[in-house]
Amino acid sequence: MAAILILYSSTDGQTKKICQRMQRIIEGRGHKAVVEPIADSAAIDLASFDKIVIGASIRYGKHNASVYRFIKDHQSLLESKANGFFSVNVVARKPAKRQPDTNPYVRRFLGQIAWQPQQLAVFAGRLDYQRYGVLDRAMIRAIMWLTKGPTDPQTDVEYTDWQAVDAFAVAIAEM
Repeated sequence: MAAILILYSSTDGQTKKICQRMQRIIEGRGHKAVVEPIADSAAIDLASFDKIVIGASIRYGKHNASVYRFIKDHQSLLESKANGFFSVNVVARKPAKRQPDTNPYVRRFLGQIAWQPQQLAVFAGRLDYQRYGVLDRAMIRAIMWLTKGPTDPQTDVEYTDWQAVDAFAVAIAEM
């Protein structure tokens, strides 16, 4: 049985939801999985885990700065353990952008960090205009208009491919 830490940075909650799903899959395979926000990582005994996975959402084309900081501060520890990373972004709703090597945010992210995750995935997130503040709603609608996505302010669509999430969780469990 492995102890697996799943850290996340979530803007609107979909990344956390994905992590919780992964936790259930991993625990169903006989391992211990702990899900925590990356912002709370200073209080966690990282060395006590056999595997570390990081999940991070995109907002306005970028992962949260705390993700970059954690990786920079803990790169040697990450490299000493089985590890993985996944990004959650709405551009992955498009079939041609669902793989790490075809998703522009993941490609840019990997080019900005020295750590190279052993397992890598990208999942489409959720688009829920009603949950956003006025500025975010306007900005995201403009981005969706440019990328031929839904712009109706009543839109609430979960694009996440849960089978892909389950497959990633199994891959992490089997590392």
